[in-house]
Amino acid sequence: MKKKHLSLVILGVLALAMMILTGCGGSKGVTIAVPNDTTNEARALILLQDNGLIKLKDGKDITATIKDVEEANGITFKEVEAAQIPNTLKDVDFGIINSNYAIDAKLNPVKDSLIIEGNGAKYANIIAVKKGNEKTDKTKALAAALKSKDVANFIKKKYKGSIVSTVKKPGSGYDKTVDYAKLKGKKISVAASPTPHADILKVARKILAKKGVKLDIKEFTDYVQPNKVVDSGEVDANYFQHKPYLDDFNKKQKTKVVSVAAIHNEPMGMYAGKLKALDGLKKLK
Repeated sequence: MKKKHLSLVILGVLALAMMILTGCGGSKGVTIAVPNDTTNEARALILLQDNGLIKLKDGKDITATIKDVEEANGITFKEVEAAQIPNTLKDVDFGIINSNYAIDAKLNPVKDSLIIEGNGAKYANIIAVKKGNEKTDKTKALAAALKSKDVANFIKKKYKGSIVSTVKKPGSGYDKTVDYAKLKGKKISVAASPTPHADILKVARKILAKKGVKLDIKEFTDYVQPNKVVDSGEVDANYFQHKPYLDDFNKKQKTKVVSVAAIHNEPMGMYAGKLKALDGLKKLK
């Protein structure tokens, strides 16, 4: 066979191979990193299902895991600790990331995400306290400060849609039923993730300071200790999680931590890794 003809045959074989790999209506050979904790993994899978990329078994929602994927559409899932997924993008085709971790990694959830959740309040980040402390002046003062117009305006201006306030009627920052005179000079301690929770709490700190109340922000980078220190009574409250995660944590850890207010939502999105566009993903028919 002449070299010219051989070259044409080789090119034809390569073209056919590419068609097989990328065609057939499936997402062949695509790897997606998803959070490995129960609720956020389910959340990631629901995002993919809502966009027609996979199908979960009937009845599976917030408890779904990769074992509940009925039609994977040729996708391979890599379970990774949520905070580490931005660092994994170089090794996978796509990664599904919580907005707080995306922002930490200098990703803009509005501009950089390929698909993203809506702004519903189902996964709103909450203030949580030890059961029995829901109605204390400390708890009510903290909740009022975080549900203020100042905080809502800060979230809107600072995050520009990457993070969204879920407070329907932001207030003055103060609760009329709280005796702020008795709280004066006292400290409210809150365990929080650095971004965006600690930044938002700094706005609340200024509101409480006007009443002589000190807000002590204790930053944590994990998803375990903030609930542990609240359950033990070491810290008054935490602000880092959504309620489905808290409910699952209480069930597994036998802790008694409860939600007292929903403050903001952090839409989860899918970001480019080795593949820079959605061309490698084919929707299910």
